[in-house]
Amino acid sequence: MTRVPRVQIDDSELSWRFSRSSGPGGQHVNTSDTRVELSWSLAETAALTPAQKELAARRLGGRLVDGTLTVASSTYRSQHRNREAARARLEELVAEAVVPPKARRRTRPTRGSVERRLGAKKRRSETKKSRRTSWD
Repeated sequence: MTRVPRVQIDDSELSWRFSRSSGPGGQHVNTSDTRVELSWSLAETAALTPAQKELAARRLGGRLVDGTLTVASSTYRSQHRNREAARARLEELVAEAVVPPKARRRTRPTRGSVERRLGAKKRRSETKKSRRTSWD
């Protein structure tokens, strides 16, 4: 199992938005802004090196809107717990995105796999050859 490095994102780089959350909570849910949206600008961050920023931009490309990553949390009934969950999810996403790619080790096909492949090609060739009509 690969260990994902921990990424510390400074509070000053985070932008929070709160709204009413759906789900259980009774009358409380109608009056409290417990849903959390956390936004973080990848381009303006000081938490990552330029190489890490480039790697994260490639891997998180589908989630970025104008270079900003947004994570929402409405799992819990309290805003405080949703804030913690959103921050943890953001840091986890960024940490996974900046892990350097593992170098591929070149391998050779086994002798058995080569023989099976060639045997299958030979059988297919014979099948097609038997379908041909003779012009004699």
